[in-house]
Amino acid sequence: MNAREGRYLGRALWLDAPGRVLRPGPLELPRPGLGEVLLRVSACGVCRTDLHVADGELPDPRLPLVLGHEAVGRVIAMGPDVEGLRLGQRVGVPWLGATCGRCAYCTSGRENLCDAPEFTGYTRLGGYADLLLAKAHFTLPLPAGLDDLRAAPLLCAGLIGWRALRMAGDARVLGIFGFGAAAHLIAQVAVWQAREVHAFTRSGDAAAQALALELGCTHAAASEAATPASLDAALIFAPVGALVPTALRALRKGGTVVCAGIHMSEIPAFPYAWLWGERSLRSVANLTRADGLEFLELAARIPLRVEVQPYQLTEANTALDELRAGRVRGAAVLDCRDDAPI
Repeated sequence: MNAREGRYLGRALWLDAPGRVLRPGPLELPRPGLGEVLLRVSACGVCRTDLHVADGELPDPRLPLVLGHEAVGRVIAMGPDVEGLRLGQRVGVPWLGATCGRCAYCTSGRENLCDAPEFTGYTRLGGYADLLLAKAHFTLPLPAGLDDLRAAPLLCAGLIGWRALRMAGDARVLGIFGFGAAAHLIAQVAVWQAREVHAFTRSGDAAAQALALELGCTHAAASEAATPASLDAALIFAPVGALVPTALRALRKGGTVVCAGIHMSEIPAFPYAWLWGERSLRSVANLTRADGLEFLELAARIPLRVEVQPYQLTEANTALDELRAGRVRGAAVLDCRDDAPI
């Protein structure tokens, strides 16, 4: 690491435009400003949201861009007015990178709905790099017990899964549609809470179904299969709109379907009768710092088993391709340490 004339020099993988492969290149960052910290990144999860940005499904990314919002690193420099963090501390940087702090949502404890947010790896430079500049308030201390690669998926897959599960209320019988990074984590939380969990995957995904059963799910099958039990709630992690009516049809009266992704294909029309009976349909948007602190404490206490498929930083394009094709078991994570060449 070199600091030259107040600048920090590193390396990163850059997205120049949606649809293009990521290119390796230098990274130059300023010294941390007011309320900011600089991290040396050791690991960064590869999330489906990264795919949505890279493939142009989310509009107006701030280009050129470094993807990645499940970044684990250690604090190497701090700006003025940083509280609660120290040099050398291991922390994580999630999707929500900054908020205005002034709008009605921020002032009522709903910062995830801020009118002027910034997002790591979308409107702010992300963690597919060895350096990352982050707002200290949105930087989360990480518990001991998980190595850096296994801590990374907690920062989005885990957090969004946790927020989605909370929206399911006290549902005893839970359906999870799409069994990837988020689902394999939150299924363990639900099982630990003594819920009955049914996992539904894409057709023919025997590996995901086997993982679901290993992690304590009662049942695992393709999503088009008949549901073996009426569900009190369903969490949809796959970005497939057609799963919404499928989940509604499997729901008991008074149940809830939670759409947990930031992007989903078009939801097909369905009869009102499938929603009637006080069933509800809702979405999850981003996260709050309180979500992060609460979930990370719980993850350490359970503790969670985090299935990781590791890649070198230079293999980020391969990781994205394999995630797109559904060939990742658990979570894909980039090793961003200095001995992982780019």
